[in-house]
Amino acid sequence: MDSEYSEGVLPTPLLARLLSPQSHIRSLTPCEPPARLVPTRDIDSHEIAVQDNLLIASPYTTPLHLLDLRTISKPNQLLAKALTSFEQVRHDYATAPYAESFNWAHVIEVLRALVDKECAYSWEQQSFYIIVFRSRLPPATDRTHLANLDRLSHAGATQSGGLLKYWFGVPDVNGRNLATCVWRSRDDARKGGSGVDHVQAMRETMKLYTEWHVERINLIIGEDVSYWKIAELTS
Repeated sequence: MDSEYSEGVLPTPLLARLLSPQSHIRSLTPCEPPARLVPTRDIDSHEIAVQDNLLIASPYTTPLHLLDLRTISKPNQLLAKALTSFEQVRHDYATAPYAESFNWAHVIEVLRALVDKECAYSWEQQSFYIIVFRSRLPPATDRTHLANLDRLSHAGATQSGGLLKYWFGVPDVNGRNLATCVWRSRDDARKGGSGVDHVQAMRETMKLYTEWHVERINLIIGEDVSYWKIAELTS
């Protein structure tokens, strides 16, 4: 697959193709009301480990995989920190609707708490870009090799800039899995998908998947984090 068709669908999510520029938005979840969301757990109990401005934003914890907070703006820093609390809330996330599969309400509540702690800072409406990669692997797949390609691809995408979160699950009994990336913007995702390591990983893994599907989503977070919406981009 030519790199010009690749987007920042990482490691396991290889094989993404760009939508046409004339995309439309279909709402997956209604905007939350201005009232504060009820947290799913104690916000203050969630620790965000940041050392030398470096944040763990993926399953990988070595230096090349850490997000340098100095390279992104305040709203992106805050969302990246909030996304350290990101996790699945149901076991069938590989096939279930994306918005219902993860603890987005809690992530937004963590974000709101972080914003509240900032002095003289006001959150303006922001839009972020999400890629969801659903796949199926045959039982005999060499997952060690796939994991190595995934790690290499993620390091390249991190260095390209704008990758705020990368998460992947574990294949279920049928080999189905889901991986997702949260990017600062679609342009960042395109740049991250055009790196040499990512393109090489794509070419090597194309034949491994028996099924794959890509979803592209906008995450919209309103002024003062008073509401949020997850909306799918459709052609």
